Amino acid sequence: MLGLKTIDLYIIRKFLGTYFYSILLLTVIIIIFDISEKIDDFIEKDAPLKAIVFQYYMNFIPYFVNMFSALFTFIAVVYFTSRLASNTEIVAILNGGVSFWRMLLPYLLSGVFLTLLSFALMNYVIPYTNRNLRAFEKQYIKNPFEIHEMNIHMQLEPGTFVYVENYNSIGNIGYRFSLEKFDSTGNNLKLKLKADMITWDSVQNCWKMTNYSIRKIGAKGESIYKGQQKDTLMAFKPEDFKVDIEDAKIMTYNQLNRFIEREKMRGSTIYGLFNLEKYKRLTFPFANLVLTFIGVALSSRKVRGGIGMHLGMGIGIAFTFILLLQISSVFAIFGNLPASIALWIPNLIYAIVAVILLRLAPK
Repeated sequence: MLGLKTIDLYIIRKFLGTYFYSILLLTVIIIIFDISEKIDDFIEKDAPLKAIVFQYYMNFIPYFVNMFSALFTFIAVVYFTSRLASNTEIVAILNGGVSFWRMLLPYLLSGVFLTLLSFALMNYVIPYTNRNLRAFEKQYIKNPFEIHEMNIHMQLEPGTFVYVENYNSIGNIGYRFSLEKFDSTGNNLKLKLKADMITWDSVQNCWKMTNYSIRKIGAKGESIYKGQQKDTLMAFKPEDFKVDIEDAKIMTYNQLNRFIEREKMRGSTIYGLFNLEKYKRLTFPFANLVLTFIGVALSSRKVRGGIGMHLGMGIGIAFTFILLLQISSVFAIFGNLPASIALWIPNLIYAIVAVILLRLAPK
C-alpha cells in the first residue's frame, strides 16, 4: 500500500509539475510577443505601467492558460510518460505487481483535477478577469464597439414588441421607433407608441421621444395623444441594442444561461452563438481528461524513436482533435446540428480512440 501511494504521488507530481512548468514557459513567451505587438498602442495612449501589469497582463494570463490547457495536458503526459518508459520505470512498476489499469489511477486523478480547474476558470474566473481586460483594451488599445443596426425587432415581454428602423450605438439614438402591446390572447392591440426618434438620456436614465404619438385602445374606444418631446421609462436600455458575441466572455455560466433565455424570449437571432459558447464551456474542459488517457496509451511503450517519436504522434493527434472541435462548431453554427450534440462529438470520438489505445497498450 505504501509503495502504491509513493508511485501515485510520484506520477501526480511529475504530471502536474510538467504541465504547470510548460504552461509557465508558454505564458512568458506569449507575453513577450504580446508586448512587442502592443507597445506602440501603450505608448500612444499613455497607458500607465501599473495598469499594463495588473489590469492587463494579470487578467490576460488565466485566459491563455485555459486556452492551451488541453494541448499542454497532452504534451505533459506524453513527455513525462515517455521518460518513464525510456528509463524502464513503467516496466519496473508493472513487474512489481501493479496492474496497468491500477497505474492509471494517478493519471485519472490528475486529469480530473485539470478538468475541474479548466471548468472553474472558463465559467467563473475568466469572465471576471475578462471584464478588467476588456476595460483596459477599450481605453488603451481598441476603439469602442459601434453598431448601426437596421430593422431591429425585439420582444420585451410576452405581448410587448419593439421595432427600431435604425440604431446608432455611439449616440444611443434610434430612428422610427414603435412599441406595441397586445392583450393576453395576443390578438387584440391595446397600445401603440410611435416616435420619429428616441435618444437615451444618461443623466436621467430615461428615453427622450421626439415627434411621438400614443394610441390607446380600450373597451370604450380609442384615444390618441401626440407631442413634440417626452421623457419616458421603457423596459430596455442602450445595452440591449449592443449585443456582441464578445459579451459572452464576461458572463459567468449562470449569467450566460439567463442571457440566452432572455434573448430567446425577445426573438433575437444571435442567441445561438451564445448557446454555442455555453456548450464550449461544458465540453472543452473534458478534453483534458480524454487527451490524458490518449497520451498515456501512446507513450507507455518504449520505442526506438523515444520521446521525439511519442511527441510527434501525440501532437498530431492533439491537433486533429482541436481541428475536429472547430469543425463541429461550424456545423453547430451553420448546420442543423444542435450545439449540445455537435460539441460533444469530438470528446466522444476521441474517448473511443482512448479506450482502443489503452486496450492495445503493453500490460
